[in-house]
Amino acid sequence: MTVTVSAAEARTRLLRGEVTGGLHFRGKLDLSGEKTLTSLPEGLCGDVLDISDTGVHTLPETLQVGELVARNLPITRLPAGVRVQFRLTLDGCTRLTELPTGLTVGSLSLQDALSLEALPEGLDVCFLNLSRCDALRGWPQQGRVRYGHLSVRDCLSLRELPAWLTQIAQLDVSGCRGITALPAGLRVNGWLDVAGSGLTALPAGQPIPLRWRGVRVDARVAFQPGTLTGAEVLAEPNTEVRRVMMERMGYERFLTEVGAEVLDRDRDAGGERTLVRVPLPDDEPFVAVSVACPSTARQYVLRVPPTIRTAHAASAWLAGFDDPSQYQPAIEA
Repeated sequence: MTVTVSAAEARTRLLRGEVTGGLHFRGKLDLSGEKTLTSLPEGLCGDVLDISDTGVHTLPETLQVGELVARNLPITRLPAGVRVQFRLTLDGCTRLTELPTGLTVGSLSLQDALSLEALPEGLDVCFLNLSRCDALRGWPQQGRVRYGHLSVRDCLSLRELPAWLTQIAQLDVSGCRGITALPAGLRVNGWLDVAGSGLTALPAGQPIPLRWRGVRVDARVAFQPGTLTGAEVLAEPNTEVRRVMMERMGYERFLTEVGAEVLDRDRDAGGERTLVRVPLPDDEPFVAVSVACPSTARQYVLRVPPTIRTAHAASAWLAGFDDPSQYQPAIEA
């Protein structure tokens, strides 16, 4: 027999170990952070269940909820009998390796599921977040992401998107260097984030709005940074777009073209250091330190806070020192 209680009453009973049969709860049952909670009873069902950061290491086969939030759990699999109607969040479940065939849910988030190598056959979702799933290498033969949002941000092992992905609202492939093309039949209706991906152009005939780590940019900024000029960067009124343009152009070329003001110059164990400054309209000034790598002699330009006034203080800040006087390296590696 299943007993129906409030979420508060269900929480009390579960933490006291008083649940021996089916239990239906109303509202949000928040058990997050309860490290002594290591399991859930069979027959548990209800609206919203949050068991994040608990000691739960397996989920009951008969669990049925509208929303399940289960971040940072030591679980290795999602049982086939678990039913989640609207939203399933398994972010940070670093040991998770298995999801059930035919998994169907409105929104599925698997961010930082570092051990997950494959998605289940027949996966059916509207929103799918796979950000930083480092081990993920491929896709099921059959699946659906229905017109919603797909994020594969920083999935370093991925080399392609599935052929069955045909229409989606938003797509984030930022950081996926191995993805060099989109599926031939894919239509992106909203936006495409391409920052740090292997994409070098948009598919022919598809004027998809582009983003670079969330900032709206045009195709020239995304795919032809060598054509940008320092004057264009300074003339850009949007501060976020301007910062992306500087990054794409390269700080060293930008500073050379705009004639940066030298604030300080000195030498340390690694060689010469130069602190430079460029005023920016309607934004804090761009301040950076130029240093050489002692091993390769390659020059690096690294941005630092605009309040820094010496090259030594800039190097100290980059090394993690709040007090520059404590930064006294004998040798630079």
